[in-house]
Amino acid sequence: MNSPFNQTSVADNADQEPVVVRKRPKPGERRIQILQVLAAMLENPRGERVTTAALAARLEVSEAALYRHFASKAQMFEGLILFIEQTIFGLINQITEREEAGDRQAQEILMILLGFGEKNPGMTRVLLGDALWLEDDRLQDRIAQVFERVEASLKQSLRIAQTQGRLPQSADGNEVGIRAAMMLSYVIGRWHRYARSGFKKMPTELSDLPMRVLFSV
Repeated sequence: MNSPFNQTSVADNADQEPVVVRKRPKPGERRIQILQVLAAMLENPRGERVTTAALAARLEVSEAALYRHFASKAQMFEGLILFIEQTIFGLINQITEREEAGDRQAQEILMILLGFGEKNPGMTRVLLGDALWLEDDRLQDRIAQVFERVEASLKQSLRIAQTQGRLPQSADGNEVGIRAAMMLSYVIGRWHRYARSGFKKMPTELSDLPMRVLFSV
């Protein structure tokens, strides 16, 4: 039986344009691709708001195609925040499991926060909230929860350091809370400096002196 398809060999068609077959993304791949492109667009030093139209154009798909994978733009940002949470708290867990000294735990936590921002400029804008301007209010609440969890992790490490005699305990018991708040403020300040410089002034540069001050007895 003859095949209904043309059986002309490739050699016979050597002078014709090759047929480009666009591969269909596997399940979940398109969602990841959308988030990757969104994060890359947030790295724009001018800090411009990313629209779904611009995102769709960058991906060479329609806006309707975006909404087949995410119910809303807010859900796309929630995907980025979920990545931030999983990465940062995964690293914090590794630190606390590996390092026994509480003060060194806190120092390493600060360094991974600075390093995460440095390696992920777009995510830094999400953490600072400016990428979420005019977006759904619940996104700002999610970021606030991230900071609360980070501060709680710092407090836990500082308490361990106190019980180990590596940091002093104040008479009123506020030492841990004050130090943790100062440390988080330092990180956020370095992120702001990084974003304002158009991502040129690295968060981790010249960090030795501030670290010594933050952990001074």
